[in-house]
Amino acid sequence: MTLEQIYRQQFRFVWVSLARLGVPERDLPDAVQDVFVIVHRKLADFRHEARVETWLYGIALRVASGRRRSAAARRETLDMGDDDRRADSASSPAQITEQRERAAIAQAIVTSMPIEQRAVFVLFEVEGLSSAAVAERLELPIGTVYSRLRLARERFRREVDRLNAQDRFALTGDST
Repeated sequence: MTLEQIYRQQFRFVWVSLARLGVPERDLPDAVQDVFVIVHRKLADFRHEARVETWLYGIALRVASGRRRSAAARRETLDMGDDDRRADSASSPAQITEQRERAAIAQAIVTSMPIEQRAVFVLFEVEGLSSAAVAERLELPIGTVYSRLRLARERFRREVDRLNAQDRFALTGDST
């Protein structure tokens, strides 16, 4: 398989994977380019022992992780991107605003997860892959997938509970 074939067939997969791994929308073009530069450099070493998607996801995971470390070092705030595409055109402006706020909160929670947990969480909960498929894609033992998924779910629930408690406090002014 040539670089051009991989690029044409897998561009969207790489783009979506990076976005779901927390790369801000404004950085996606550069991150996708980074992935395919690495693919270009390492294509001769790819032995087809794993699926191309598995190999690309691993590269995307490392690129997303590196960009996250760079962003933290520069103390950038992460842009949640434009979620207009998710809004139902029949929804009221208030519903659309609420949907955007919830999506931004969920994205912020997922982005705050350690990259290892985030990768498993996104593939299982967002992409809808089975545990076995997640294990194959990330080249992990199935037990590791279950462990990371459990930790990610706990973190997600804990953050949602914390935010709900803050909202209740703000609405009532009650500290109980």
